[in-house]
Amino acid sequence: MTFNKVNTDVIAALRACLDTGELLTDPEDAARYGHDETEDLSFPPEIVLRPRSTAEVARIVSVCAENHIPITPIGGRTGLSGGALSIHGGIGLALDRMDVIEDIDERNLQVTVQPGVITQVLMDAVAAKGLYYAPDPSSKGSCTIGGNIAENAGGPRAVKYGVTRDFVLNLEVVLPNGEVIWTGANTLKNATGYDLTRLIVGSEGTLCVITKAVLRLIPLPTVSRLMLVAFNSATQACEAVSAVFRAGITPSALEFMERDAIDFTLQHVEGITLEVPESVQAHLLVEVDGQHADVLMRECETILGVMEAHGCGEVLFAETSAEKDMLWKLRRNVAVAVKAHTVYKEEDTVVPRYELPRLLAGIKAIGKAHGFRSICYGHAGDGNLHVNIIKEGLSDTFWQVQLPVAIREIFELTVSLGGTLSGEHGIGLVQRSFMDIAFSPAQLTVMKGIKDLFDPTGIMNPGKVLPG
Repeated sequence: MTFNKVNTDVIAALRACLDTGELLTDPEDAARYGHDETEDLSFPPEIVLRPRSTAEVARIVSVCAENHIPITPIGGRTGLSGGALSIHGGIGLALDRMDVIEDIDERNLQVTVQPGVITQVLMDAVAAKGLYYAPDPSSKGSCTIGGNIAENAGGPRAVKYGVTRDFVLNLEVVLPNGEVIWTGANTLKNATGYDLTRLIVGSEGTLCVITKAVLRLIPLPTVSRLMLVAFNSATQACEAVSAVFRAGITPSALEFMERDAIDFTLQHVEGITLEVPESVQAHLLVEVDGQHADVLMRECETILGVMEAHGCGEVLFAETSAEKDMLWKLRRNVAVAVKAHTVYKEEDTVVPRYELPRLLAGIKAIGKAHGFRSICYGHAGDGNLHVNIIKEGLSDTFWQVQLPVAIREIFELTVSLGGTLSGEHGIGLVQRSFMDIAFSPAQLTVMKGIKDLFDPTGIMNPGKVLPG
């Protein structure tokens, strides 16, 4: 796939598109917008544009379409699959200046936001009105709503409340020809025509640019209970996960961390005080929430019974807000801690939750066979296991040549267990070569047809999702 370069005439045309937005040509700015959190990859765009309005975005896209210049939408740059990397150069379309919460509709429990709004900022704004936006990825303090929608982000509380897609009612988008459309309606039910909204969510910027979103809200839970449960066997911890649901309880979060994940985090993240006996091999972090403390106490008693039946060890109940914050800090900083230790690749496997023990055992066996170490943790309640393969002393040749073979084995195992390649991180750049494992040629042809219909010249985030 070939595209035209950005020349002085194109820069002049793009500058004319901006009323109050910003055009950056400095190589340092391009480098800053040329990486996310995917390994150590860096692909700077030729120039960066930071529009402030839908009208500016539409004009920018029109100029790029006329000149066959590739566009890479860029959000908070917290992604883990390379979705925001400008691998073909062109325009880095940074949407961080479109960061306005336009309307909080308390009567209909909806909020209208621009794509550059930080997820935590949105959560805090609606919480101040007694409302709740539940999707909460680990990077919620820096990731943006637009990026969350593009990747269909999840997070710990997806197990009870659903992923980003479950909260998106309607989207304003700019098509690759510069035309602006809304994809749906601001209603809870919509059986009118094709569901373009759900198609756009998770499309990773390959079909259009998201410029506005109408999101569903729910009443804010007023009480929660949190417990950290130790296990001497990671397998038993995984087996306990599906048993909780079979006991009739749906936690608001059910997270798995194996021993190495906790050790790395305690080593690299300050402010966490936790004594872990040598015999402990895994922890489950379990949260329930709601409106009635007595109901949650009964749920905790049921959960504790399940854990004991699966051989758990010590159970730590978080009694104060500070203790809850500390335990969540532990969980949310695992990836940060791993990255501080070494270069790593993170795979985002997901299986039906009952198959989680077999997935974990299989990943460890593949690692042993190929000679690499993995650190596993994730949203166990969803069957979503993050697999951090750490480089440490492995050679560059192994990392580039043999490791992809092992990763293919991990994905083949995942699919054989009824799972798929990604639960929430997306496919982006780094997983696209494995799409043939999850999809037949006929399925991939349908997807390519959708891409071609939306984006016939291929300028919208090229080189992502679909295998080349």
